[in-house]
Amino acid sequence: MQFGMPTLIENDTLADNIALCRELGLSFVELNMNFPEYQVEKLEWTDLLAKMGEEAGVYFTIHLDENLNVADFNPRVAGAYLETVRRSIEVAKKLVPLKNRFGDPNQPLTINMHMHHGIYITLPDRKVQLYERCFPVYVDAIERFRDLCTEWIGDSDVRIVVENTDGFKNYEMRAIELMLMSPVFGLTWDIGHSKATKEIDMPFILAHEDRLLHMHVHDATESPARNHLALGDGEIDLPARLSLAAEHNARCVLETKTIEALRSSVKWLDERGLR
Repeated sequence: MQFGMPTLIENDTLADNIALCRELGLSFVELNMNFPEYQVEKLEWTDLLAKMGEEAGVYFTIHLDENLNVADFNPRVAGAYLETVRRSIEVAKKLVPLKNRFGDPNQPLTINMHMHHGIYITLPDRKVQLYERCFPVYVDAIERFRDLCTEWIGDSDVRIVVENTDGFKNYEMRAIELMLMSPVFGLTWDIGHSKATKEIDMPFILAHEDRLLHMHVHDATESPARNHLALGDGEIDLPARLSLAAEHNARCVLETKTIEALRSSVKWLDERGLR
């Protein structure tokens, strides 16, 4: 099974992340586009990325900006996000050979994304999500996004995987099912977020587990809700989750937030013979 790490805030440079990845015997680094140093303009230096990966024997996956909102009601804003996705796909295509050399050629190179909940309006007795209220407009944007990504990815070994965070909204689950109608989309199960939200996303994910391509693996607790813990520091049945990942050949990011927690998580896996 392929294990990797996120880009960590304690590491100042990509070289620092790559060095830690190599030291811990991990296979890849997930480049997080929330960081200024991993904006698409920087990732388009694919020759440099490939050279750094080749020298260290690691490869890269991509995590899109969490603010990504392809259904924004302002078409110029939505257009900017769509263009960012298009360019990120082009980067991913050029990184596939690195993945095939140092990873599993049977696992597609993944681009991870969150669903943006959109804006809500607070009334005296409830909150109204505008994407739910304006679902036909929302779903048109989602279908356009799906169709464009299907065209941009084509037959390349790249997939966009949708991650659970703080609980999918009903309209988001309907939108994800529309996205999954295209073969270029799949799912990421973030098992820590899932646990911290009392597993409310688990039924939806397991109903579509044949599309599970990616996992964000960290420990978590339900009460109090805490996640991004080192493996073994929470309440998740980690062997069961990792068994499911292995069953679907899903790539696993050890998504802790600190170097110390990442080291501890690798040690926990090794002591139990799980990698």
